[in-house]
Amino acid sequence: MPDAVNQNPPTPVDGPVRRLLRRMFAGCCLVCREAGADGMDLCPACRDALPWMPHACTRCAQPLPGGDPVCGTCLRKPPPLDHVIAAFDYRFPVDRLLPRLKFHRDLAAGALLGDCLASATRDADRPDALVPIPLHVARLRERGYDQALELAHMLARRHVLPLHGNLLRRVRATSPQSRLDAKARARNLRGAFVVRDAPSLPRHVVLVDDVMTTGATLHAAARALRRAGVARVDAWVCARVR
Repeated sequence: MPDAVNQNPPTPVDGPVRRLLRRMFAGCCLVCREAGADGMDLCPACRDALPWMPHACTRCAQPLPGGDPVCGTCLRKPPPLDHVIAAFDYRFPVDRLLPRLKFHRDLAAGALLGDCLASATRDADRPDALVPIPLHVARLRERGYDQALELAHMLARRHVLPLHGNLLRRVRATSPQSRLDAKARARNLRGAFVVRDAPSLPRHVVLVDDVMTTGATLHAAARALRRAGVARVDAWVCARVR
């Protein structure tokens, strides 16, 4: 059985000084601007509305009724990802927070979502490396910010894992995936990723991204890693679109 990701003993989240500071400087809800609750940047209503992912397919993270580990679609046509963990179903208030992280460099939203993803992956199999889904250099220059890399940095710190931020490279400036249907998304990403030359490749890689919609981006990246010789590719994402 592989080791869990986070092998550190649990430590108290709040000390007396931090609790005092939080009482003195109460947080503000990132969604509705009401007062935060329990040290989170969410009010009680928005915190209780967090759509934590229920039981889901281990290969594609789509919610599943009952206790089956893998959905029928993945049984018929296994995807290139061995295991996928999504912290949330893509619903309110996550559907408000993720665009702010992705398009507006909202670091507070990113910290909240990264912390939730770290909690959701605490007991996952421990990989040899985290690899964020990269932006094309033109998109990165335009946006000035890579949300997947920021999430990967948070996960690497929380789980004490190596981060290989330059292992995967996006070599084609693809059209925005949000404007395309499922088949067009897959065509759009053919040949979009290459693996950089490295003295040795990690055998088990976890891809990190903010949201998984059809899975086309993650699948294209996973295929590139497998062609290069990576034996196992998983994915950790903040949210999964049904």
